[in-house]
This record gives sequence, C-alpha cells and structure tokens, in this order.
Amino acid sequence: MLQRVMIITGESSGELIGSLLGRRLFELHKGIKIAGVGGEKMRAAGIEIIAPIASSFGIVEAIKSYSRIRHTFREVVSKMKSFRPQLIVLIDYPDFNMPLAKTAKKLGIKVLYYVSPQVWAWRSGRINKLRSIVDKMALILPFEQELYAQHNVPAEFVGNPVLNDVEETVRSTMQDKQTVLRQLLDSPELKNRARLALGLDPDRPVVTLMPGSRLHEVQKLLPEISGAAADLKKLMPEVQFVLPMAPNMDRSMFEGFLHGEECRFVQGDSLKCLAASDCAVIASGTSTLQAAMLKVPMVVVYKLSPITFLIGKLVVKVKHISLANLLLDKSCPNDTGFRIKELLQEDACKKNILAEVLKITGSRQYRQDMADALLSVRELFLDHDATARVAEIAEELVISSTTQQQMAL
Repeated sequence: MLQRVMIITGESSGELIGSLLGRRLFELHKGIKIAGVGGEKMRAAGIEIIAPIASSFGIVEAIKSYSRIRHTFREVVSKMKSFRPQLIVLIDYPDFNMPLAKTAKKLGIKVLYYVSPQVWAWRSGRINKLRSIVDKMALILPFEQELYAQHNVPAEFVGNPVLNDVEETVRSTMQDKQTVLRQLLDSPELKNRARLALGLDPDRPVVTLMPGSRLHEVQKLLPEISGAAADLKKLMPEVQFVLPMAPNMDRSMFEGFLHGEECRFVQGDSLKCLAASDCAVIASGTSTLQAAMLKVPMVVVYKLSPITFLIGKLVVKVKHISLANLLLDKSCPNDTGFRIKELLQEDACKKNILAEVLKITGSRQYRQDMADALLSVRELFLDHDATARVAEIAEELVISSTTQQQMAL
C-alpha cells in the first residue's frame, strides 16, 4: 500500500500534473503522505511543499537560475533521506530530475518518470541513462512508446493529463457530470457558458492572449502580442480580449501594455478562457495542447535568447515546436497536412500575429481546416485517463518492490 510518495515538478504545467496526481492518490490511499517540489496548485491538493518551483528554460535563462536550482536539489535530497518515500514521481524537468532519479535509486527508492524528456527532439542519448535510473516511464505522447521500446526502457503511453484538466473545467462550466466528454466538448453551449462565467459578452468575439507562464516569456512576447491586440481592436472594435495569468504573475505586469484595449485579466483559469475563445495567441507550451483539446483556432508564438535559439537550431531534430503540430507530424493517421502557424524569434512580431488572427477570424474555411486538424489531435487522447493510470502504476511499482523484498527474506 502506498504510504509515502514524493512528486517533483519544475514549472507550471508540470505542477498542474503533480496536483492532479496528488489529489488522485489522496482519494485512493487513506493516510498517504505526499511531499514534493511545486507551487500553490500542489499545496492546495494537500501536498507538503519542500521547495517552490525553480524552473528555467534555455541556456542563458538556466545560468541565471543555477544557484537557486542547486539549493533546491540539496533540499530535495535531504528530504528524501528523512522522509524515505516508497516512490518518487518525477515530472519532466530532466536536468533536475534525472540526477535526482540517480540519487533515489542509490537510496533504494522506486522511480516513476512521468512526462518524458524530449529525447525525440534532442539529446537522444538520455534514453540510455533513463534505462538505468528509472523503474518505469509514464509517457504522455503516443509516438514516444515505440521509441522507448526500441531501447528496452519500461514505458507506457498513459494518455495526457491535460485532458483530465480539460474535462474537469468543461464539466464544471456545463454543470454536467454524466454526459460523455466528447459531446460536452462539442456543445455549442460551452463557449457561451464560459463567456458568462468570465463576465464577457457572449455575443461578441473573444480572443485569448497567452504570453506564457515564465517571466522571460512574458517579457519577450507581451509587447508584440499587446501591439497586435491594439491593432486588432482598431479593425474589430467589437472584439474582447481575455488574458489568463499564471499564479506567479502579477496583474501590473500586463496592464501597462494592454491599457487601451478591453481586456479581462483572469488569475489562472486558462482553460475556461480558451473555452470562451474564437481564437487564441499562445506562447508555445502545454497551452497549445489545451487549445487543441477544445478545438480553439490559434497562432503559436515564441522567443528565446539569440544564443539559445542558435544552439537549438543546431541540435533540435523536429520541424515544429508546438505540441499540436508535433502530434500532427508524428501520430495522426488521418493527417490532412494542415499545420498551426508558428511565429518564432523575429517572426513573432505584432504585424505577423495580427495577420494570422485576421486570417483565422476572417476565413470560415481556414477555421474549419484548423478545427479538423485539432480534432485529429484530440482523438489521440479521449480514451485515456492519464492521472488514473499513473496512480495505478505508482501502486504497482510499490507492490512489486514489497513483494521482491519479502521474497528476499
């Protein structure tokens, strides 16, 4: 029986996954104790927070955060030694979690790695390291399973926890716990109810602005996104904007840029904002998959430091960076060839963002082609409950460990 578990995350999307898993484990195992690295979502789920998220993205950004991350690592190792978890669940964040997995194995702790490092994009040699330091990989992208099987790493595609979060939001918005999720997602009422819940006019178009959950993302992308919003407002006076802020973001960061536009700022609740949308401008990341689940037409934007981007171009082995496009490239059997527009580096400017939003809002056929592509992505996940399956795997690993110990006596 599960009694002591640690869950380690490194950024907002991983923390959401950790909170969903923590809540499920508390429901299934009375008296279980869970500790980990995370933020308010995990704390609200009942998890003891050892240290806050200390994420970074990109080489330059990582250097700036190095001292804080090293301190967090020492805190986590100390907690592992005193808490003695039966299992540690590592969520993505490989430069932190892979060394931690090695330490956990030395301490005799079972290791479940949930959300694979992007070995299919770069640094593929990490697969061989993972084989020696994890007991099982829980994969959230369907094309990853074949890759791990080729390298004899115990792994299973479990679905994607984004769908768990989407389902929770949709059922709450629709006040419906019984109807099949697919029908709720495609209900014409969903958009209206989400708009009313956010205090938006249900009869006016809505564009959601998502400049990212990391400070450096917002600093680089917000000026261009807000500039595009200002120009769109001049062309479409009836448009409404909504901007979901990550829990670590303060409203004052955004108001200076979106002072002349009609924009509603929402703390968290990004899924409800997307459900209310006719279109979204999204920083590349988990939010692109959230939008795909809800079939929200989008334009994807991203900027890195020039050094990070230059090195990335040399080592990354994929054509697209957004999860929706990656899945269309690698996993969708009925691929039409349509891809979401990705605007990177200097292309992520207000002129290009505006042009794509106008194309989405102005062309019914273009919107339909995008919706069909996004539906193909959604269908990859609808029959999988990732959180439930990972909770089962966690118990299976601990039971197998206990059985092995008993047989050794």
